[in-house]
Amino acid sequence: MRVIVAITCLAAVMFGTWAVAPVTAETEDVFAFIPSGGKTLLTQVIEDGAPVDQVTALLAGKHASRDEWLDDLKARSASMPGLKKLEEHELLTLADYLSFNMPLPADKMPADIAAADWEKVLPRDGRDLALTYCQSCHIITVVITQDRPAEHWLGTMNKPSHVEIKTTQAEREALASYLVLNAGIPIDLVPEELRAGGASY
Repeated sequence: MRVIVAITCLAAVMFGTWAVAPVTAETEDVFAFIPSGGKTLLTQVIEDGAPVDQVTALLAGKHASRDEWLDDLKARSASMPGLKKLEEHELLTLADYLSFNMPLPADKMPADIAAADWEKVLPRDGRDLALTYCQSCHIITVVITQDRPAEHWLGTMNKPSHVEIKTTQAEREALASYLVLNAGIPIDLVPEELRAGGASY
């Protein structure tokens, strides 16, 4: 059975087929139970009246760890009202995202912060990666309900059934880190249509 699953996953990756329908505007609501990733959270903060100089400082910022980014965000909360609206786990998810993706490369930095299209400017977050890649082989519930440490997630991503998925090592690490913070969702919080089927690790 595991061999069949592995072959199915590999075929899906190589030939662009999907075992589960890709996310679209019409189906997005069914995934609302999955916590927002850092890209979404950062966009919300920016669009909630964040001063341009503060946004620029975040995008150009560099810290050695997620904890340092968390301290940075808490220090900026007085001047960035959107940060005050985030719950503690959301702040941690945002800090985690920033630790993997900032500073933005100079060629990605928008010339006009106020008019930037953040969907295009900002790198994908762990939630984006999970919905895009994990569903290429199985239902998202297989992933999002598991509570696993980062090394276990990375071990799964390096298995033959996953290694051909076109993600960079940095994206895999960011996805694993997002899942450590946000997965382990109880099955009763998952929509019924997403509870059945799929593979298991």
